[in-house]
Amino acid sequence: MPARNRRLPQHLSWPLTSTDICSALGETPSHALQLSFFDHHWTDGTLLKARWVPPTSSNYGAGLPSDRWSSVWITVAPIPGSERAAARQILREQALPELRNWVEKARNGSEAWALSRHSIAWRYVNRFLHLSHDQQPYQPVKLP
Repeated sequence: MPARNRRLPQHLSWPLTSTDICSALGETPSHALQLSFFDHHWTDGTLLKARWVPPTSSNYGAGLPSDRWSSVWITVAPIPGSERAAARQILREQALPELRNWVEKARNGSEAWALSRHSIAWRYVNRFLHLSHDQQPYQPVKLP
């Protein structure tokens, strides 16, 4: 995306593209898969976050029409440009395969799981990824 269109300060860059995410998930953005790119940092350092929107009637009162229920919302936050290449490689190798598994679980898992809100998030700290499930404290990613 050209710098003039991305609304980011010049020292920031997104570590992933929509093509990276769609390729890893094997699908394109739709009502069931919402992609967004923040123009600012999360205060906790999160770079990549996915949320599951369960199919419950309470969502409609929160402003989400029913065609957005049972959808995955993925958001990417910017990182300093000097760290982009290293973060991109680690996110593509470690986070995106796990994100794909998480999305499949969300769509094909148990009914009990699907009826609750869930999230998964990664942050990049000192060249390592840390992972958080459902708003729990971040833990270092354990490599196989």
